[in-house]
Amino acid sequence: MRRSVVALAVAGAAVATGCSAPQPPEVTFYTDGDSVTALPLSYCDAVLRDCETGGDAATLDARPGQPVQISLPSEISETPWLVIVQSAAPDGTLLPMRQEVFTDGTRHAYTVVPETPRHQPLVVEVQQLGAAYAVDQQDNPILDERGQPQLVVRGVWSLQITPS
Repeated sequence: MRRSVVALAVAGAAVATGCSAPQPPEVTFYTDGDSVTALPLSYCDAVLRDCETGGDAATLDARPGQPVQISLPSEISETPWLVIVQSAAPDGTLLPMRQEVFTDGTRHAYTVVPETPRHQPLVVEVQQLGAAYAVDQQDNPILDERGQPQLVVRGVWSLQITPS
């Protein structure tokens, strides 16, 4: 009799967890011997009809010159995504933002390498692109320099780095 009760409790727990809304994917950032798992600042379904906003950026302390590693779950890495990096020069001057896009669905990790051992990454952001595209006021697709529709960001994960 005891086995039946345990089996029913386990089955009930599985059904209860199966009915809950799926959680948005998380991104893990590593730098200078520490890591943090980040929830999205904002996250939408693939066609951007159902969105949740109001998340907070993750934070880590790091010394200048430290690389930042990013680990992505398949829910992000198997879709088009990009990384944007804002860094500072040794004198504190902000450098132009760097951006790299990944579209083949095989890149599950990325390492931000500072320009020199004295440069400081300050913000590392991951953006997941959705299936929706940007349109102008007449509902015509906005095209990029290659004539392709510009995809809209569906999710944003951000790491703010405090120089140590």
